Amino acid sequence: MISIIAAIGKNNELGKKNDLLWNLPADMKHFRETTKGHTVIMGQKTFESLGRDENGKQVGRLLLNRRNIILTQDKTFEKEGAEIVYSVPELMTLLEKTSNKNKENFIIGGGQIYKLFINEADKLYITHVNASFPDAEVFFPEIIPVIWNEISHEEHQKDKENSFDYTFSVYEKF
Repeated sequence: MISIIAAIGKNNELGKKNDLLWNLPADMKHFRETTKGHTVIMGQKTFESLGRDENGKQVGRLLLNRRNIILTQDKTFEKEGAEIVYSVPELMTLLEKTSNKNKENFIIGGGQIYKLFINEADKLYITHVNASFPDAEVFFPEIIPVIWNEISHEEHQKDKENSFDYTFSVYEKF
């Protein structure tokens, strides 16, 4: 089963300069709890955005308690502890051979990877951030209501830790 998990702004904004546009600790906790124990699939840029060295340079890090698969076109890219694939067919073959059919495999970004998998996904876990970000450079594909049925909806107000109102929504394909 392919699921997508993402946080998006009002206009489907995802990020800028390989980073998120907001800081929502509640969304990070939601992401950790939802993906823990599952496979996470990401592009190389998303992987690199997950960790920084002492100088603030993005260097990547594996997500603990998850199987990490990185999809890249860079045939020289290596990361100990991660599985590297170079195409969608290669990824699908790997998942078919090694994944439990009932267990979710989460696409976690970035923008290009979401576009590749939006039509393959069975479920979307979307955090809707109630704000617009006009300087965004990367966007999530449109969630088309005749394709996706919202099956759960949980609204949250901004607070001292989370600077925007946000909603956790889950969608399934019709």
